[in-house]
Amino acid sequence: MAKRIDVSGLSAYYGSFRAIEDISMTIEPRTVTAFIGPSGCGKSTFLRTLNRMHEVTSGGRVEGKVMLDDENLYGAGVDPVAVRREIGMVFQRPNPFPTMSVYENVVAGLKLNGKFKKSELDDTVEKSLKGANLWNEVKDRLNKPGSGLSGGQQQRLCIARAIAVEPKVLLMDEPCSALDPISTLAIEDLIGELKERFTIVIVTHNMQQAARVSDRTAFFNLAAVGQPGKLIEIDDTERIFSNPSVQATEDYISGRFG
Repeated sequence: MAKRIDVSGLSAYYGSFRAIEDISMTIEPRTVTAFIGPSGCGKSTFLRTLNRMHEVTSGGRVEGKVMLDDENLYGAGVDPVAVRREIGMVFQRPNPFPTMSVYENVVAGLKLNGKFKKSELDDTVEKSLKGANLWNEVKDRLNKPGSGLSGGQQQRLCIARAIAVEPKVLLMDEPCSALDPISTLAIEDLIGELKERFTIVIVTHNMQQAARVSDRTAFFNLAAVGQPGKLIEIDDTERIFSNPSVQATEDYISGRFG
């Protein structure tokens, strides 16, 4: 079941440097929320705070609160690995495990989390690959290396791997930036289908992509180099692109900077 995210007063640091400051927002279940803004304004950093990936970075720490429904993800005693099981992530460049087959890539997360019968793994592989719109393309090559697929197929394999563990939220950090236009369209169509099951958050530099795939859009910016990134506004995507509340948002969307 997809879950709601409530962020309040969140700041993230790299050592003493504050990368993002005082961000608050709500991300509703079974929606797609896009993060847009110029390079270096903290979109990806913020995304990584939502599943506690940020603290894996050297010197990475967070202040503030991230609630997944009623659970504080940064509460005392919360296991970061368990958080990442509930909040999956797809990265900018496809990263299938190079020595593993297509099949092994999909079940890798499951095997970390417990023991399963072969029949259960088989069912999960088929279900996940179908969920990623990849099954028909790879069902006859499940035992071939995942790294042998095309770039677009590799990215859909990574999505299949992420959804195999049945997360509640799916984070995507520029999932199409390394792909050709046809593969990009396939991923965008897939995002539209996946939001029926998951809460999805996507970072993108592509304005048209944000307008096409998202229900809500958040614009991030920073006052100057060396200053922390901030959330400028978040609203329904149609409103952000047609009638934003803040002039800086309109300036960015219209190409005046960024």
